[in-house]
Amino acid sequence: MDVRKLQLPLQTVSLILGFAVWVILSSLMPFIKSDIPMTPGQLSWVTAVPVILGSVLRIPIGFWTNKYGARKLFAISFVLLLFPVYYVSQATTFIDLLIGGFFLGIGGAVFSVGVTSLPKYYPKEKHGSVNGLYGIGNLGTAVSAFGAPVIAGSIGWSATVQLYLILLAVFVLLHVFLGDRKEPKVVTPVREQMKEIYRNPRLWAISLFYFITFGCFVAFTIYLPNFLVSHFQLAKADAGFRTAMFIAIATAARPIGGWLGDKFNSFIILMFVFGGLTLSGILLSFSPDIQLYTVGCLLIAVCAGTGNGTIFKLVPLYFLKQAGLVNGIVSAMGGLGGFFPPLILASLLSLTGHYAIGFMALSEFALVSLVLVFWMYYQDRLRLATEIIENTAEAIIITDLKGTIRQVNPAFTKVTGYTQEEIVGENPRILKSGKQPSDFYAAMWKTIKEKGFWQGEIWNRRKNGDEYLQWLTISAIKNDAGEIKHYAGMFSDISKLRNK
Repeated sequence: MDVRKLQLPLQTVSLILGFAVWVILSSLMPFIKSDIPMTPGQLSWVTAVPVILGSVLRIPIGFWTNKYGARKLFAISFVLLLFPVYYVSQATTFIDLLIGGFFLGIGGAVFSVGVTSLPKYYPKEKHGSVNGLYGIGNLGTAVSAFGAPVIAGSIGWSATVQLYLILLAVFVLLHVFLGDRKEPKVVTPVREQMKEIYRNPRLWAISLFYFITFGCFVAFTIYLPNFLVSHFQLAKADAGFRTAMFIAIATAARPIGGWLGDKFNSFIILMFVFGGLTLSGILLSFSPDIQLYTVGCLLIAVCAGTGNGTIFKLVPLYFLKQAGLVNGIVSAMGGLGGFFPPLILASLLSLTGHYAIGFMALSEFALVSLVLVFWMYYQDRLRLATEIIENTAEAIIITDLKGTIRQVNPAFTKVTGYTQEEIVGENPRILKSGKQPSDFYAAMWKTIKEKGFWQGEIWNRRKNGDEYLQWLTISAIKNDAGEIKHYAGMFSDISKLRNK
């Protein structure tokens, strides 16, 4: 049996269990608050506090997964979860729920295990799809949101929580016996990795994107069950079903987002994601009826799920050597994105009597992210253009309309002897050999103005005075309005070819 092939399904199902445990309290809150009276503020804290550890712990777990492997991290995490799950099942006070809920966050933190471990088993061009499939583990929140209330209606919420103890024990054994003992390890010290990444603006931009998309998913998963009951007076089972549908749609969209990230430019996908979140936030801010509210929530589910899958395609693209630590930081920011909204919404409700400002804030954050995506997209194109110029074998020289040299590449230095520092700001006439008459250059520029380019042989002079024959192509570079902004010359030394 090839253990490596088992890792994707094993780790995905493990994430389902981790997330199911993570949201026990929010899923069963309509039942719990009947036995343990709490204020609206206390309810918000109990449902939000599991997100704290579930977010912050993702950073070290991502690093530890690279160092020790997914087998050990999943097994240890599930063993540790046995204690808070049992403690919550015996809770009788708000403090009990707060303490137990905090440590339930371990269930959400295991997300960092798979996104760090699984890409090791697949080529780079499949990383988006693989992480998207692993993200199906989000279904764990749907399992609890829909299944837990149904079971609790028959056996009570305390006994329902204890059922999770059996599942955790089973998965500890599964990882002990089926986990990959030979998973490739990365042992670069965390301090060294942090020095390489913390000043990179792409890390914090990607973190913001996931803060919004995964934060939306977590926040709506946590706050919808109780909100639908209290605001729209829905039955507990109906609220659980609607929440489960939200989770199912967001989860189904995640592998689609990963696949789209593999097939197309991830930034273009994110433009649609944050555009949709901006519109849905505006819609919900007007406190619509249940039909329009459902439309807004479903749009958030599709956009957030797609974004969650696409974003992790960007991590190995920019941080291949530090993927474990970066995955941990990005996923931690996503978890924290789910911590603050329920508390903010509860505070706004007590102050204003509605949630409009909170949903409008979601819209504004999404709009800021949309602007950043556009910026990164065009920066990426500029970076690609620069890399092409720097790595092209032919010499390249770029001038402005006045003929002042603005950029050259390493091949230019190799052919002419002039470094970029020496040549930038000069005029190309510094390269003239004097062998071509003035009417040669007049004819050349006439052709460029009429056709947009010129191509042919020309003699030039190196820095050391040697003359050489080159094959030169000069092209006029135009903007979108059709105006010439630069001239680009590409040439190669053909002296040896002529001598032969």
